[in-house]
Amino acid sequence: MRFTYAETMTDPTFYLPLAQAAEAAGYTSMTIADSVAYPKESDATYPYTPDGNREFLEDKPFIEAFVLSAAIAAATTTLRLTPFVVKLPIRPPVLVAKQAASIAALSGNRFGFGVGISPWPDDFEIMGVPFEHRGARMDECIDIVRGLTAGGYFEYHGEFYDLPPIKISPVPTEPIPILIGGHSGPALRRAAQRGDGWMHAGGDPAELDRLLAKLDVLRAEYGTRKDFEIHVISLDGFTVDGVKRLEDKGVTDVIVGFRYPYTTEPDTESLDTKIAHLSRFAEKVIAKTN
Repeated sequence: MRFTYAETMTDPTFYLPLAQAAEAAGYTSMTIADSVAYPKESDATYPYTPDGNREFLEDKPFIEAFVLSAAIAAATTTLRLTPFVVKLPIRPPVLVAKQAASIAALSGNRFGFGVGISPWPDDFEIMGVPFEHRGARMDECIDIVRGLTAGGYFEYHGEFYDLPPIKISPVPTEPIPILIGGHSGPALRRAAQRGDGWMHAGGDPAELDRLLAKLDVLRAEYGTRKDFEIHVISLDGFTVDGVKRLEDKGVTDVIVGFRYPYTTEPDTESLDTKIAHLSRFAEKVIAKTN
């Protein structure tokens, strides 16, 4: 089992020392959160809070995902960078491919590219991208990122993007794993059909079992690769016995964080407290499961 340390919406100066501490403690990766902007007025809701409220995001600091990934890569030697998740279809896919390939090449293949569809029309509007047909646009973005980061000339002729033969350099020496986030039926199907893994955003344990069962059916339908990654947030991830249960369900990566981030109050934990939390978990769980 691999372990991913999650921290977000905190003092930006904390990220590099936290990444170094997580690496030293035995974590495999660290999540990188993505948020482009916060609208002054919006009636959109957040799918992963009980009431759909997203006011907790206002005034919270977010370093741009690719910038933070590069900074952490430069400050570490083995830690994997795992965006959780980049809102892919609001971005130009050729530029995204260039950014992802550059980080993966510079970091020695330590970039696991978590991607998803923003649930908010606002994100599409401010980036000048239509909200309609976002799922089909997402599929084309994935195809383009995968094709360009593989190296060599690549061309694409789809409904939304039309590329002549082009190539980018450098590209990583190994394929960039594309990890699909989301709990909806289309997201699970996309993960099984196009992804190298799936990222779970937390929730009820029974719901996780249902999602994993559905994912198993879809993977069998599409003949998904055997080394498919499954990243989950679960209370089971905080005990040795619970980790074993998750492993038995096919989970490959457990995501753990040590504070509730969905609050309007600013994060007041000190850096030393955060390091103590991640280190204590490493001693009690990571060291006893690997």
